Amino acid sequence: MKENQISIQFPDGSEKKYPYGVSMDEIAASISPGLKKKAAAGRIDNVLYDLSFTIERAAAVEILTLDSDEGINIMRHSAAHVLAQAVQRLYDNVKLGVGPVIENGFYYDMDVPVSIRLEDLPAIEAEMNKIIKENKKIERIEVSRGEAEEYWLGKGDLLKQELLNNIPDDEEITFYKQGEFMDLCRGPHLPSTGLIKAFKLTSVSGAYWRGDSENQMLQRIYGVAFSSKKELEEHLLILEEAAKRDHRKLGKELDLFMFSEEAPGMPFFLPKGQLLRNELERFLREFQMSHSFEEVRTPLMLNQRLWEQSGHWDHYKENMYFSQVDQAGFALKPMNCPGHMLIYKNKRRSYRDLPLRLAEFGQVHRHEFSGALNGLLRVRTFCQDDAHIFVAPDQIESELESVLDVVGEVYRTFGFQFEVELSTRPEDSMGDERLWEKAENALENVLKKAGLNYRINEGDGAFYGPKIDFHIRDAINRSHQCATVQLDFQMPEKFDLHYIDEKNEKQRPVVIHRAILGSIDRFLGILIEHYAGAFPLWLAPVQVKVLPVSLLHHQPYAEDVVQRLKSAGIRVEADLREEKLGYKIREAQLQKTPFILVVGDEEIKRQGVNARKYGEESSGFIEVEQLIKQLHEKVENRQ
Repeated sequence: MKENQISIQFPDGSEKKYPYGVSMDEIAASISPGLKKKAAAGRIDNVLYDLSFTIERAAAVEILTLDSDEGINIMRHSAAHVLAQAVQRLYDNVKLGVGPVIENGFYYDMDVPVSIRLEDLPAIEAEMNKIIKENKKIERIEVSRGEAEEYWLGKGDLLKQELLNNIPDDEEITFYKQGEFMDLCRGPHLPSTGLIKAFKLTSVSGAYWRGDSENQMLQRIYGVAFSSKKELEEHLLILEEAAKRDHRKLGKELDLFMFSEEAPGMPFFLPKGQLLRNELERFLREFQMSHSFEEVRTPLMLNQRLWEQSGHWDHYKENMYFSQVDQAGFALKPMNCPGHMLIYKNKRRSYRDLPLRLAEFGQVHRHEFSGALNGLLRVRTFCQDDAHIFVAPDQIESELESVLDVVGEVYRTFGFQFEVELSTRPEDSMGDERLWEKAENALENVLKKAGLNYRINEGDGAFYGPKIDFHIRDAINRSHQCATVQLDFQMPEKFDLHYIDEKNEKQRPVVIHRAILGSIDRFLGILIEHYAGAFPLWLAPVQVKVLPVSLLHHQPYAEDVVQRLKSAGIRVEADLREEKLGYKIREAQLQKTPFILVVGDEEIKRQGVNARKYGEESSGFIEVEQLIKQLHEKVENRQ
């Protein structure tokens, strides 16, 4: 016989009796009318459910509100359904793909007979707002597989039928209904469409069905959604600022890099962009030299058998480029690590050689779908600031501590805040489970000892070892994953690496994989947007621009100033065009030059310049030698 009451435990540890079959909506109402009004869904024993779900056993329950992280994501998921419903109202014969939640919003992939353009989005938004005002009840409906097949085949929606076919036989099938709209979905969802607070459609693009270029192209509409209009407005301001900072736009305006159809997804760095790269590499080399790293260079192309030996063949071959040389298979390297294993193995190693720290600015190639390419942020070839540290087991933690210190110091130089993530063993991992556990424990110990807050990212480690990832926050608070530190017991086994210990016995080293910037190309894209193209003096391709008031009277002195600055190691240019001074000043400002120097009669007389710093309205006289001293101090302090 069923009990008439069940015990419900709340997050604060308190318990309360409720009638058997009580819904989460009723539980929310029993706590307070305000909670019922704000409730989005519930969590029962750590599983998310709709508020209408009824509870028939003792359980731990948490009511999730619209302003909680989970509540906002549920709202975004419901907004995706409202988007699809609006499109089906406005267009005929629409077939539904998928509509997941993404960072800050949602999208829906649909097969629509006509091309939806950016200017069509306001009409779709208006229809969505109409559906929200209608406050349609969102109902969860359990159906049999036969009923589901009959429904979607009746609609002629082969996309949903394909998704249905991929649901395991032992898994229940659910639809979600709001008014005339029905979708195949696991949920959970909001109780009604009226609870969607603030949204905006942002863009439309093409998207291959299920991300496979062999499949048909669908139309993807993106949107953002928040729990309040204020948050939405703040986010839209960020998007507006992000558009101004777009590295592709600034890269063209500042003459930093270009792309060509002759090498899709492969950047060409122009002189000023290459200067930026050179400064970044010089900066990192200083750190590496001070921490006893030795720089190496490995070939761009290596025999296929090496990639089979390393494990990359089984885990990564779809992303690699191949060639035939002397009737043997070769591949362009997607990673530098196998080459460093060969360098280690090149000669007999002693415990006295460890830690052995090998660093490389290594160019790698990885195939990306053309639709995924995104300026410098997603390319097919890039340079990694890679390093592999070969250590004895008792050196692991001290070496990891040193690596974390360097990563933190580098990021602070650029003004980046960062968050840390520990990624654990993935499903396709290789090697002994005990070694994985040992590696994960070592990384966790070092993070705790360093006092770094971190989150666990289950199952997202590299196939050969767990890793620590650093996520930096840029000037407009966007997150970018850059640095990675990976602990690897597998590669030394694969390549049969060893060293001779104090007892003259062979021992297996452990490898720490380390990249600080990650991809130099991608980091440059992030930096361009972080600084909005206005680089600090030490990084700027052109640090100083000299402008004579009159070419007839002041050009010789301007050229003399340029020469003195060049001799002092300052990157300087003179604008000697036949243009008005005001025009030249505006041009120099548009190029975001850190210092603009104007020279005229007074400056010649006093043997100085009139200097203006970028971003400041005021300018003032300074002697050339005093200016050089100040510039050197700023460069040395990386300002």
